[in-house]
Amino acid sequence: MLLTPRILDRELGTIGGDRARWVALETRLAGFREALEREPVDESDEDAATRTYVSRLAGAGLLALMVPAEYGGAAERVSSTAICLTRQWLARTSGALDTAFVMQGLGSYPVTLAGRDELRATLLPKVARGEAICAFALTEPGAGSDIKAMQTIARPGEDGGVVLDGEKCFISNAGVATSYVVFAREQQEGEGGKPRFGAFWVPGDAPGLSVERAQVIAPHPIGAVRFDGVRVPAAHRLGERGHGLRIALGNLDVFRVSVGAAALGLADRALEVTVEHLQRRVQFGKPLARQQGLQFALADVCTDHVAAQLLVYRAAAARDRQTATPDQAAMAKMYATESAQRAIDRAVQSLGGLGVTVG
Repeated sequence: MLLTPRILDRELGTIGGDRARWVALETRLAGFREALEREPVDESDEDAATRTYVSRLAGAGLLALMVPAEYGGAAERVSSTAICLTRQWLARTSGALDTAFVMQGLGSYPVTLAGRDELRATLLPKVARGEAICAFALTEPGAGSDIKAMQTIARPGEDGGVVLDGEKCFISNAGVATSYVVFAREQQEGEGGKPRFGAFWVPGDAPGLSVERAQVIAPHPIGAVRFDGVRVPAAHRLGERGHGLRIALGNLDVFRVSVGAAALGLADRALEVTVEHLQRRVQFGKPLARQQGLQFALADVCTDHVAAQLLVYRAAAARDRQTATPDQAAMAKMYATESAQRAIDRAVQSLGGLGVTVG
């Protein structure tokens, strides 16, 4: 059962707001998915696929969800619920497509949050139109969950700007991005003092910026990004000096729950494939769907999946109402991703040997 925000609003009062908005978005997403099925994208070339997906998402008006209306976006404020619904639909079709979509927001929302007016007016309309491809450069070899351990340095430069030196790793869209939001250490306040961090916007063709691509299972561009004396003018600083982590966490607060929504999409597809196979495959004189042991297993997975959807859209709605607590998005992300893994594992087992084939 796909519990979309429209259904949650009607049946449970979970979302609230303009129900017609969700109906219109679901209709647009269904049409977009049908168009992709008619004309699929070749994902063997990761960079080309990313560019094509960004262009098609923009053409369908879906990238406007990542930008406020003032800069060509779909609504006055960026909506977590709209992003979650979109990611759930897109992830059912392609992980690379979902990644192309979310990176446009993850890599531009810090500019929405804290960029200067001129930078917002320059970058954000390009994001909505698919003319910019975005990246979010936070993770480092020695700073994953412990982001305060980052070693990329922002040294004072000319006219209030900075000079960046350091390395980021596992950066989605590395090499294909035209726009990077970069976080760096600015200073240490005395011996044993607290470090201060800054956030900066850097164009993809900045002198001193280089990329080393990584090979991963997922078909999307990812790699290390190095900064060797990259000069950033004062106008490209995001927020106040020392506010970098506040900006990073504010950005993640919007998009964390959407990771759970993408997992819902993967589980949707896994359940769809499982049910189709169980109905078609005949063993011991009847379809597998009529074997009670398999029915029990499928019932467990479906119950798990519906619970995950409730957690995800509750957290998204709370964020949109500005009543969210940090635990809501964390629980939704954790439960939905684990639930999706269980659904996918059940699909592999139900399909038998077909479960480890491609296509």
